[in-house]
Amino acid sequence: MNIYSSDKNLILENVPDFDIEEVLECGQCFHFTKLNDKEYEILALGKYLHIKQENSLQEVDLSNRITLYNTSIDDYERLWKDYFDMERDYHHIKNHIVSIDDRLADAVAAKKGVRIIKQEFFETLISFIISQNKQIPHIKQIVHTISERYGDEIVLPNGRKVYSFPTVEKLYQVSEEELRECKVGFRAPYIRNAVEKVYDGEIDGLMLQNLSVSEARERLMTIKGVGEKVANCVLLFGLGFTDVFPVDVWMKRIMEHMYFGQDTKKEIIEKFAMDRYGEYAGFAQQYLFYYGREQGLGK
Repeated sequence: MNIYSSDKNLILENVPDFDIEEVLECGQCFHFTKLNDKEYEILALGKYLHIKQENSLQEVDLSNRITLYNTSIDDYERLWKDYFDMERDYHHIKNHIVSIDDRLADAVAAKKGVRIIKQEFFETLISFIISQNKQIPHIKQIVHTISERYGDEIVLPNGRKVYSFPTVEKLYQVSEEELRECKVGFRAPYIRNAVEKVYDGEIDGLMLQNLSVSEARERLMTIKGVGEKVANCVLLFGLGFTDVFPVDVWMKRIMEHMYFGQDTKKEIIEKFAMDRYGEYAGFAQQYLFYYGREQGLGK
């Protein structure tokens, strides 16, 4: 991969195993807006990023040119390199997953630019509490509304204002009724309870990262309304535990279609996946989820 600056922008060339559309649209994050084909604006880590990709993996393998607008090399090293998980060898991961189970070959080939991004813990926790029984466009709208009302203002070079996701200190001041005004519905008390536990230090991202995956999951599930699926999503997308396999309604249908052929309990599906994929379970889940949802497997 080549990295260089050009007219205040940062250019990444020949980026392996990366497709910005697949990274953002696979259901792991919600605070972004699509501007054009392979062009997005992202609000993450308290910052704004305008990113565009040319020559996707589907067109010319390993020949990507990615532009990070108004971004310095220091910004990339400090924020975006880790956020996009650029140091991980996804070629090895994909080969390993397919070697374990060649039934994933189609999913991996179709979605070979997926990466698991490293998101901020608190935003991930609140976002996946919001995600319960919601479609992705609605989740994105709620995250946008909460950010616009309670997040920090960021003024772009053209004068337009955007808003980062609120800090726990800001959201702690927001009442349950005010949360309901953001269209979160029955999730309002769940969000309020999560905010209180994080604010009080009862739930802490750094502390959770030092626990075993089962201990961290159990601690997250002490939050009102957080079940195993939401906890696993937070572990995978907000804390970096890749040895989890979130199972929602879509994932259940996909796994039943591919492996079980009948109605199967989520616990059985999760154990099956964990036994099969181990530390790579989170990656396998993303390839399967994105591909299976798009193909309508088990619908």
